[in-house]
This record gives sequence, structure tokens and C-alpha cells, in this order.
Amino acid sequence: MKKLILFTLLIQCLSVFGQYNDRPNFVVVFCDDLGYGDIGAFGSPMIRTPNIDQMAAEGQKWTQFYVGDPVCTPSRAALLTGRYPIRSGMTSSERHVLFPDSANGLKQEEVTIAEVLKAEGYATAAVGKWHLGHLPEFLPQEQGFDSYFGIPYSNDMNNNGFFGEYSKNADDPNYFSEIDYFDVPLIENTTTIERPTDQTTITKRYTERAVQFIEKNKEKPFFLYLAHSMPHIPLFTSKAFKGRSKASLYVDVIEEVDWSVGQIIDALKVNNLDKNTIVVFTSDNGPWLLFKTHGGSAGPFRAGKGTTFEGGQRVPTVFWGPGIVKSGVINEMGSTLDLMNTFAALSGGKVPDDRKMDGYDLSKVLTQKADSPRKEFYYWAFAELHGYRTEQYKVHIKQRDPINYGQPTITLDKPELYDVRADISEKYDLADNFPEVVQTLLDKMEVHLKDVEGSTPDQLAERLPKE
Repeated sequence: MKKLILFTLLIQCLSVFGQYNDRPNFVVVFCDDLGYGDIGAFGSPMIRTPNIDQMAAEGQKWTQFYVGDPVCTPSRAALLTGRYPIRSGMTSSERHVLFPDSANGLKQEEVTIAEVLKAEGYATAAVGKWHLGHLPEFLPQEQGFDSYFGIPYSNDMNNNGFFGEYSKNADDPNYFSEIDYFDVPLIENTTTIERPTDQTTITKRYTERAVQFIEKNKEKPFFLYLAHSMPHIPLFTSKAFKGRSKASLYVDVIEEVDWSVGQIIDALKVNNLDKNTIVVFTSDNGPWLLFKTHGGSAGPFRAGKGTTFEGGQRVPTVFWGPGIVKSGVINEMGSTLDLMNTFAALSGGKVPDDRKMDGYDLSKVLTQKADSPRKEFYYWAFAELHGYRTEQYKVHIKQRDPINYGQPTITLDKPELYDVRADISEKYDLADNFPEVVQTLLDKMEVHLKDVEGSTPDQLAERLPKE
């Protein structure tokens, strides 16, 4: 009996030891239009997100984490390539994002996180919203992913002509409640398997596919990119969550996303992977404020999606990994641009050295709570440089309407300066008080603009020929 007990203990120890010494798995949960103020751990007084809150308590809660752009397509390109989208051509002054009639997508010459990890023997999967090109040559399997299951662009597109009614019906959440209004395809690898997609079950089905991938690849390192279609308008949730919050459909949707996160964490624990996996939870940009009560909240920050104010690009972010990530609150800068460098450092992978990169390696922040190497951030939107931030100051030279970002860019008569340490809501323009600071920041922007000269041309503007 004693020998059996000792043998069992040895097996358990070896299992735990293996978790700590194998290359880590990576899971990125990327929401769509989720605001900084939409998560309990980030200040929401109403929305119940116990699973994400638990992640934040056990892992690292980042309070100054930025996406590479304040709208969908460029933000996703930034995350996967570690480059500002101006470099890859995945941003445009003509069309904000890719549409079902777009002719292009993320060029195959770009290197993604999936490709970096696949070269190291990782299994890779993309589940959910892609939005980097819907034609076969631009789908995830052409960018390093072994498989794909999801909607290839935003869940409101190709919707039988209802797109143009948005601003007219922005106050009415019920207007966006019929599946048939939104004729979007559900794709498995490269094949459309359902159209229109039943979006009432889309969060649930994404989650099931994600869990299946984890279970299938538990014996080898993996990278899972789970990009939820929610809470982008139109809002849909399953029967189990509809009305559950007793607050609003938007809250129901977020609470189902939190359930999804819980399913991922449970799958990792059940398969003895929790001590050797890093899960990142974040959003592609801030809330779509045009939709008022059925849009989200940026919390204390100014404006939302489509703007380069903090509400547009500072997003709720948690890194969880009990065997790897040292818990705490990180009040320093980080960005989705940094995920490639960070994952490469932790896996032994190699970041491309044949092109200009914009990411930093955050691995020591995660594992040791060292100071973040990111000390600055450039605010790009619609192929235009709008602003620049150091650790303390942020300068704006261009802006978009805080509610309807589809309005033309406003070039300011003179730069605005904000102390984003003391004034996170960007209420007090200090430009007249610190002209020398303004000039220093403007000089940095000029250097950066020269650095991006000669980048890949605009990939979003060209349309397919009409049939």
C-alpha cells in the first residue's frame, strides 16, 4: 500500500513539474467593443463578471493597456503582427475596416503570432471574429492557424441593407434583434456551414469549439485565439442568459462572455493545464457609444470606439497564469502590440527581424512584476497619427467625434496636452502651461512619421467588382 501511495505521489509531482517546465500554452480572449467600465474588476457596479474578476485577482490586472487602433480590423492586425497597422496597410482614411465587398486583407507576407508559435511546434486555432480578410487567401489558415471556426467579419455586415439604418435606430435595441437582418456566414476553415448565422448561440458555440481545441491538444503546446463577436452590435445571447441580468440585453451579453471565460479556465484545470497556460483577456477597442444604453461604458475615460481618447484605446486587460504570472495590479503601459514579443520570449520563438516591429517583451513584468519596458504609445486611427503618449503626458493633434466617430477627422487649431497620470479623463488641456513639453512630444511624432514612410499601401480601400 505504501509503495502505491508513493508511486501516486510521484506521478502527481511529475505532472506538476511538467506543467512548470514545458513551454507555456497561450489563450487570447479578444472581445469586440467591450468598454473599460464593463467588467466588475475594472469598476462596473452592475455587470456581474465573477470569472474575469477571479482571473484579475489571481493574475495581473493591467490598468494602462492599449490596443493598436480604435476600430476592429486595424486593432486585430496590430495584435497578431506586433506592428502598428499603418505598417501593414491594415488601416485606411477611406474605409475604416474591411467589408464583405473588400478585395484585400492581411497580406501573407505579414508574420503573425500564430506563425511564430507554429514554427516552435505549437498547435494553433482561431475561433470567432476574424476581420482580416474574408476571401480564401486571407483567412486564418493562410496566417499560421491550423483551423478556423467563426464569422469572417463584423456580425452586423452583409445584412440585407439594414446597415444604413444604424444612426436612425440607435435608441432601439429591439431593432437589432432578428437573425435574418444580419446575413453573415459562419465558416469552418474555408467552408460556409451556416448562413445566416444563428447569433443567439454564437458565444456558446465559440466556447464549445475553444474547449474542444484545448482538450484535443492537451498533450502539446497550443495557441488559441478566441475572438468573440460580442458585444458588438447587434446584440445576441442564448436563452440561458437572455434576461438573466435583470438589467439590459447588453449586460446579459457580457455575463455570457464571462461564462465563456469560466468554461475556458475550467477546461484548463480539468486537463491539468492551468499551471502552464497564460490566458489574456482584453478588447479590440472601447465601447460603441452611438448605441447608448445598449452600447458599453468606458468608465472614467473620455469617449469610446473610433477615437484616440483613452476611452477608445485603453481597454480592460487581465493576464492569468497561476504557474507563471505573478499576481498584482500593473499600473504601467502595455499593449496588444506587445503580445508577439512576449509570447515569443516565453516560448523560445523568434520575432521577425526583417521588418520594423512595434512591440515590447512583457515577460518579466508577467513573471517577476518588473517595470514595463513600454514607455510610450502612438495613437493611430484611420491611417492618421492623432497623438502620442509618454508615461505622464499625452498630446493630441487630431480627434474624432466622441460619439459618432464616422464624422471626418478634426485637425486641431493647436495641440492639446493632457497629464494622463493626474487627469485620466482628459478634461484639462495643459498645452499653454507646458509649451516645451508639447514641442518635445511633437518632435517625437515627427520622427515616428518618418519611420513609417514606405509602409505597405492601404489594403482596406479596394473593393471587389460588382456582380
